[in-house]
Amino acid sequence: MTDIKMAWAALGGDPALVSRISTAARPGALEARLPVRELARACVGACALAAAELGARRAGLAEVPGVRVDDGAVATAFVSERHLLIDGRAPVSFAPLSRFWRTADGWVRTHANYPHHRARLLDTLKLPEGASVEDVAAVLAERSALEVEDTVYGAGGLAIALRTAEEWAAHAQGVAVARRPLVERERLDTARARALPPLDGDPLLPAAGLRVLDLTRVIAGPIATRTLALLGADVLRVDAPQLPEDPDAHADTGFGKRSTRLDLGLAADRRTFEELLARADVVVTGYRPGALDRFGLAPEALADRRPGLIVAQLSAWGAYGPWGDRRGFDSLVQVATGIAAIEGSPGQPGALPAQALDHGTGYLLAGAVLRAVTEQAEQGHGIALRLALAGTAAWLMADGGEWVGVAASGAANGSEHGRVAHAPGGTAHEKRGTAYNRPDAWLVETDSRIGRLRHALSPVSFVGGPSNWARPPGCWGTDPARWA
Repeated sequence: MTDIKMAWAALGGDPALVSRISTAARPGALEARLPVRELARACVGACALAAAELGARRAGLAEVPGVRVDDGAVATAFVSERHLLIDGRAPVSFAPLSRFWRTADGWVRTHANYPHHRARLLDTLKLPEGASVEDVAAVLAERSALEVEDTVYGAGGLAIALRTAEEWAAHAQGVAVARRPLVERERLDTARARALPPLDGDPLLPAAGLRVLDLTRVIAGPIATRTLALLGADVLRVDAPQLPEDPDAHADTGFGKRSTRLDLGLAADRRTFEELLARADVVVTGYRPGALDRFGLAPEALADRRPGLIVAQLSAWGAYGPWGDRRGFDSLVQVATGIAAIEGSPGQPGALPAQALDHGTGYLLAGAVLRAVTEQAEQGHGIALRLALAGTAAWLMADGGEWVGVAASGAANGSEHGRVAHAPGGTAHEKRGTAYNRPDAWLVETDSRIGRLRHALSPVSFVGGPSNWARPPGCWGTDPARWA
């Protein structure tokens, strides 16, 4: 049941507060065979309620402000990267070699948006840099899907064989994911967190004064930190200079933030990072599990140097099981977990109407951070939070299963041809609105240093809260490495 009650419970929230949420259901929003609309609504609703709860505590309000979740706003935001225009130009989301391919015994999906991933894919297939789609297709057609998956991943590239939900449920990684809660929470220490000052003013910004180090890339993590920035946090994104970000992706997820570059392998940059960490309240990471440990960025190591810290970690597959050290993206997780098989047609894999695992997990992660801040005000101590795209996928596929701190089945108990029925919304106050036909009501235009932007508004909404970001995105990596 992908409803708001379950999402809120996964964040550790008081069940009674769910009554503060109302929804505007709009037919046509995020239509799919799986309950994507319900998952999206649940993730956004839980995040907005966490924001309203924290805002009420900090402002001394007698009651938590009402939260409104509009399917139109949610559906528009869940494809924000498709709605973005920069001086009228639409970004390109996927490179030519990021797609499904027929193999000798099935299908495989590759991800080659970044130059180094494209190079590793072509090198594995023994093809030249200038190889065409037709060249790649010819090579893959002669190989098995699992062989391609194993060899490409072994070379540092990204390729996943298409699996059914049943195959994923029997896979060792699928089993490992099913044993974990949707949101993993762990106490890091017994230190008191920095006390945030009381709030006043309009709009109500629950995260005002919160300092967030953003060490994330590619949709899910940046959406989480973009949401915290909307709510008033001082978010500083930190990237390695040798890993340049796609400027369009940065524009979509950079609202409200500042962006700097530090090479943690250099002594001077490392000192700068440690100075930032000493005053940080939250660190959010989105790299492959273990990739940052050599820089002392594991949760326990961070908490040793900055007691009382909240560390939020995001991964594709989870930091456990045989795939615990693998890279991954939303599109690949859909293929591995059986989502692509369910959403496809006979003989042809498909996809969700949005990168819903990325977006949904991003809002859940932001909500988890906000709830951790609320808990710290009551109990103190540092907290580690862990979420995985594969965990969100399992929740989507669980069709009536429970997943609040306990295991879910991980398999889809679907009807004929593997189709899964939609789960109900499950909120206290739901009204049926007009159909979702156009996104215009949730799109605005904003001037920025990178041009005139048309972009989606945030779907996170509560009474008295912000309606838009205080600052547009800037150029990647051009801000000073210091707190505002």
